Amino acid sequence: MRRELAGNNFEGPIPAEFGNLMSLVAMDLFNNKLSGPIPSTIGNLKSLVFLRIDHNRLSGPIPAELAALPALAEADFSNNDFCGTIPTGGAFQNIPAKSFDNNPRLIRPGMEGPDSDNSSC
Repeated sequence: MRRELAGNNFEGPIPAEFGNLMSLVAMDLFNNKLSGPIPSTIGNLKSLVFLRIDHNRLSGPIPAELAALPALAEADFSNNDFCGTIPTGGAFQNIPAKSFDNNPRLIRPGMEGPDSDNSSC
């Protein structure tokens, strides 16, 4: 199952219920006006291969649960307002650095910054 909802000017948070779509393979939500954090329930989507949530107004830390998604091969988190440290390992080993660009408060692993421990994120 694919959900391609890009460029629709959707506003508000990503529904936590999206984490119940167990057969979801691709989630394309880029270029909307989505805000708030990524629900940690997205980490339940074990079949998810493609996640594109760039060019929104999303904030908060990127949930560590996403790094544990076994099938995730491509993701783009750029052009949002994420903060804290980018999760490491798992699926995130193969995601290019440019997929995290233009998140001024997001810290690359191994670097220090005001939100490197995610405490003020």
